[in-house]
Amino acid sequence: MISSVAVRRPFPLVPLLLLSGLLYLNFTSRVVLAPLLPLLEGELGLGHGTVGSFFFFQATGYTIGLLAAGATAWYLSHHGTIVLSAFVLGVSLLTLSWAPSLRWMEACLVLLGIGAGLYLPSGIATIADITAEDQWGRATAIHELAPVVGFITAPLVAEALLRWLSWRGILSVLGIVLLSGGLLYAHWGVGGRHGAEQPRLRTMVTLVTDGALMRIAALFVLAVAVGYGLYTMFPLFLITERGMDRAAANTLVGLSRLVTLPMVFLAGCLADRLHHRRALTLFQATTGSLTILLAVAPRPWLTGAALVLQAGASVCFFPAYYPLVSQLVAPGRRHLAISVVSLAGMLVGGGLTPALIGHLAERWSFSAGILVVGVLTTISPALLWSTIPRDHPPS
Repeated sequence: MISSVAVRRPFPLVPLLLLSGLLYLNFTSRVVLAPLLPLLEGELGLGHGTVGSFFFFQATGYTIGLLAAGATAWYLSHHGTIVLSAFVLGVSLLTLSWAPSLRWMEACLVLLGIGAGLYLPSGIATIADITAEDQWGRATAIHELAPVVGFITAPLVAEALLRWLSWRGILSVLGIVLLSGGLLYAHWGVGGRHGAEQPRLRTMVTLVTDGALMRIAALFVLAVAVGYGLYTMFPLFLITERGMDRAAANTLVGLSRLVTLPMVFLAGCLADRLHHRRALTLFQATTGSLTILLAVAPRPWLTGAALVLQAGASVCFFPAYYPLVSQLVAPGRRHLAISVVSLAGMLVGGGLTPALIGHLAERWSFSAGILVVGVLTTISPALLWSTIPRDHPPS
């Protein structure tokens, strides 16, 4: 009876769009630094390794936010945690825009990461709360469009705003928009108003010692590294090693992500048809191969083509990944499992990867770092075929 009532619920498009809008701002606040890095290097006299480490400080904060998300959702509810996330992001961006020193900037980036990390578990839980189970696929697809659109628009919007604003001004504007978005969601957001399950140390230990979950976490690390980590360094790579100017590099990086919009939905269809493990094998091998091609491409036109294809392939991982995690853990622990896996992904894939790429660029080249990530991603599907439960045969 309960299940049949849930299925008859209308699809909550407006609440999902509001939630997705906050995720878009959340994501954009983290990646907008990528197109601004050339300006920060020039104005502050920083090296590739130093600006690459900015994303490590972000990822450190993201880890703290994810660790605190369970307790925050238990105390404030998922709705309150989402509002708090927006406010922390807004304040951190405003503070970052006026940071007087490198150490202040690093502290602000940690705070920015904390605000971002608070969101994801509560966002996913809210989707499950406001939609019927047979609507989860469509709802998740709409929600996951937010970071895809953020990838596309962040460099384009940054480049457009640089005609009138400094990089500090851009961060200030984005901070004000996030504070406004948090106020809107506090008033209009629906779902997730009940407290989450209180996090327990024993539950977390059980998750981190689950061999199958840790292998999918390793794949997630590489998926984040190849999609998010490399993206943050692509403008510097194109400027330094492919001879582009800043405007052309940011435009190419942004437009290359247009192909990801249809690819998210295509990946979801393929995941349903091939089943999650087979789909992830295909997606990771393809993304890794295209990343290798991008690293070794000898001509500018081939670099551009490889960048577009690699961008499209890099987003295919996630529609198959979230359902697989849901299969591996009990329903009551899904938000904690997502926190554990996302923690590893953002700290290593999103944080250490840009820093390592930057230091490798100072010692050898950006291409060398991109090549290493591509090779690791190509061979990573071997993790899926050792301990992850077998898929059912396609129907």
